[in-house]
Amino acid sequence: MGLRILAIALVSALALSGCSNEKEQTSETQPVTTPEPADLVLRGGKVVTLDPAIGEAEAIAVRGYTVAAVGTNDEIGAYIGPETTVIELDGQLAIPGFIEGHGHYLGLGRAQQILDLNNIANWDEAVGMVAVAVDSAEPGEWIFGRGWHQEKWDRVPEDAVDGVPRNDTLNIVAPDNPVYLGHASGHASFANDAALAAAGIDEKTPDPAGGTIVRTPEGKATGLLRETAQRLVSATIAAYTSRQTEEQLDQVLRARVHLAGQEALRHGVTSFHDAGSSFETIDFFKKLETEGTLPVRLYVMVRGESNEELAEKLGQYKMVAEGNEFLTVRSIKRQIDGALGAHGAWLLEPYEDMPDSRGLVLESIEDIERTAEIALEHGFQVNTHAIGTRANRETLDIYERVWAGTRTDGKTLRWRIEHSQHIHPDDVPRFGQLGVIAAMQGIHCTSDGPWIPSRLGAERTRITSYPWRDLINSGALIGNGTDVPVEPIDAIASYYASVSRMMRTGEQFHPEQVMTRMEALESYTINNAVAAFEEHIKGSLTPGKFADIAVLSQDILTIAEEDIPATRVTYTIVGGKVKYAR
Repeated sequence: MGLRILAIALVSALALSGCSNEKEQTSETQPVTTPEPADLVLRGGKVVTLDPAIGEAEAIAVRGYTVAAVGTNDEIGAYIGPETTVIELDGQLAIPGFIEGHGHYLGLGRAQQILDLNNIANWDEAVGMVAVAVDSAEPGEWIFGRGWHQEKWDRVPEDAVDGVPRNDTLNIVAPDNPVYLGHASGHASFANDAALAAAGIDEKTPDPAGGTIVRTPEGKATGLLRETAQRLVSATIAAYTSRQTEEQLDQVLRARVHLAGQEALRHGVTSFHDAGSSFETIDFFKKLETEGTLPVRLYVMVRGESNEELAEKLGQYKMVAEGNEFLTVRSIKRQIDGALGAHGAWLLEPYEDMPDSRGLVLESIEDIERTAEIALEHGFQVNTHAIGTRANRETLDIYERVWAGTRTDGKTLRWRIEHSQHIHPDDVPRFGQLGVIAAMQGIHCTSDGPWIPSRLGAERTRITSYPWRDLINSGALIGNGTDVPVEPIDAIASYYASVSRMMRTGEQFHPEQVMTRMEALESYTINNAVAAFEEHIKGSLTPGKFADIAVLSQDILTIAEEDIPATRVTYTIVGGKVKYAR
């Protein structure tokens, strides 16, 4: 998709530039100067800048990697020269590029290299896909997949345990190949017996702290591994992967970066908050950034390192964007609980459908609190995964204690709670009062909405689940995203969920908590820029900021609500370069 496919209106451009080059001088006026020609001009549309000092416009001029000017078609016509590329918007909507506020960048790329189980209707379809993969696999070769969600199936087997199948049929189709299928949430996985055996999991293996090896009444592992129990297999997979040469691994990772970038750009995403990468992965990103081969801008959270390693190395890894850079590292990701769908979210009260459980604690309060102290010492932001009511409360408490103990004004730190899905009404005002950012994902609300009451009950769901309006009214800042690959990186779908809360059932999930259309757009652009300390360079179409732009086929701020999902991304521009054209 090179620039050559774009329509360049040279005749019109020359006519306009000729007019703008005229200089009139009288005794009462100064010379009318012509601005330096732009490299790129978009004109003839509706430009929503999200800069309150500018408002809406008709056209944008881009010079280099920044916005040169916004204004009327006539005003921006003065920036068109013989070499200027002109894109005719034809009434379409131009906005700041979407900023994915929470996703897993390499996970997005990897999801396109393995079995995609997001759209299967039932367990039998998953087994069928595995059977096909086995046909072309060597004995002993691992088969991976991701995206299944039992709550979205049309049926589950009668002998299911905790609502999830046993691995018997998987063992039949793949007796000689370890199979490992990740839940859509990433907080559970399903393994066949070959994979369990490779990991040394048997009847005597105890549940790890923060995880569960789900078993039949007879004590046999069903194949379902919740939360930290997945790590028992992850270590074996890491050993399997390590058989690759450095060159092979480099090629695999580069392919993932490329595939992830293609998907992001196709959906108008120009920046991506990567919710957790190791120092090793960040080193890889640094190499690509130096080469100029990162497709979108990354804001990376350090993840998976011990407090000792953080204390030792954070200073070496802090990176703040300068110039047209594509990599920022200035935050740490921690995880206090799991996901609601896997019964891992930490709740104040027991699960409705599992009364003997209040969820799982994945990382200790003490450990997270120490991380927060280290972050303060090195000027890093803290972003903690918290989904359940207890998890959100404990995270707010951790932040408050650390700030009080160090006499720090927490509001200046912009610490975040990632997901912030289920919040007790008593804790909602604390987000605004403390300046804690709620990094939420609109699409999770409508995707999970049909089954949330089965976990929490109807009333608890109503008062605690996705309280966006209450958070906004409390003065809290909300960021938006998709948590890709948990959900597709579809900014329009998540935007629609944010303003409609419309579920696949045709019903709205507590619509009293919807965002306005402008609030939802801000949550996907300028709010996410603020959440990354980058509002001075991105998040609005302000002259001097990055020319990161998404052009949409429809005006999502004014069209009928039910028409929003049909909106398509026409162009994605990063740093003044057209990276995607539909």
